[in-house]
Amino acid sequence: MSGNYTPLGLTVPGECAGMRLDQALARLLPEYSRNRLQEWVEQGLVKLDGAPATVKQKVWGGETLEVTPQPHPAEQPHQPEDIALNVVFEDDSLLVLNKPAGLVVHPGSGNWQGTLLNALLHHAPQLSGVPRAGIVHRLDKDTSGLLVIAKTLIAQTALVRQLQARTARREYYALVHGEVARAGKVDAPISRHPTQRTRMAVVEGGKAAVTHYVIAERFPGCTLLRCRLETGRTHQIRVHLAAIHHPLVGDRTYLSGVHKCPPALRAIFAAFPRQALHAAQLGLEHPVTGERMEWRAPLPEDMAQLLEEIRSASHESA
Repeated sequence: MSGNYTPLGLTVPGECAGMRLDQALARLLPEYSRNRLQEWVEQGLVKLDGAPATVKQKVWGGETLEVTPQPHPAEQPHQPEDIALNVVFEDDSLLVLNKPAGLVVHPGSGNWQGTLLNALLHHAPQLSGVPRAGIVHRLDKDTSGLLVIAKTLIAQTALVRQLQARTARREYYALVHGEVARAGKVDAPISRHPTQRTRMAVVEGGKAAVTHYVIAERFPGCTLLRCRLETGRTHQIRVHLAAIHHPLVGDRTYLSGVHKCPPALRAIFAAFPRQALHAAQLGLEHPVTGERMEWRAPLPEDMAQLLEEIRSASHESA
């Protein structure tokens, strides 16, 4: 676990007497965060008087410490990993994928490995020379569907410009609670939630965000929508639909309150393990040829099965 990193030899000073070990370490090694120091202790990378230590262990001064620093995953180059990809289209400039639900797009806290980025570096090693391995937009972990990857710097610049100019077309299927009366548009700025930092919210002064929606299929108690993004803010569809009181089925983050639905659907909704959102269509201009291109991805098996269960339950209760 310690790799080739040289251990640091330290002595606990008298002024640390009575402190917990992690408190003393924070005093001795201020260049590292308390969380990282605690992780090292829990990983067995800190020895107190030659023995493995615990975070809450008391120190009294004079003890010897051996600390073997480890780099944080965020500071390390991302590693290629042999993860299967569903490739819809590929040429020298572009890679279009149908991402399964459950796959994280970019490494981050708690998900430093096993991501789409790691898979891309294995599939196309030249992507190590493109920022973010060519990723120009993202899908949430539990959202399925189409993503485009730029394989060159030229393609990346062109795709980013299309996204900024809102000329790239992105459409999603979204199954929402409640019976939506008619097609519409949500034009509401989005930013980080003011108190719940893992969530986004409609916030005055946030970044402009526009979502268009039309009705694809109606059911008693829920509606299948087809949503088109003008902008691409984090959690945009999820936040916007929750803001108009039609949160996505299965979205535990933005599903608040009780939504009336036929009793026959309650168990079906409760069993669906993710937000019912799928990126079904992607259209853009090829960054080299200028040709307008478009791809479609059918509903994944879990959402198709969910809709069949809803249709069956709705028919039986009619």
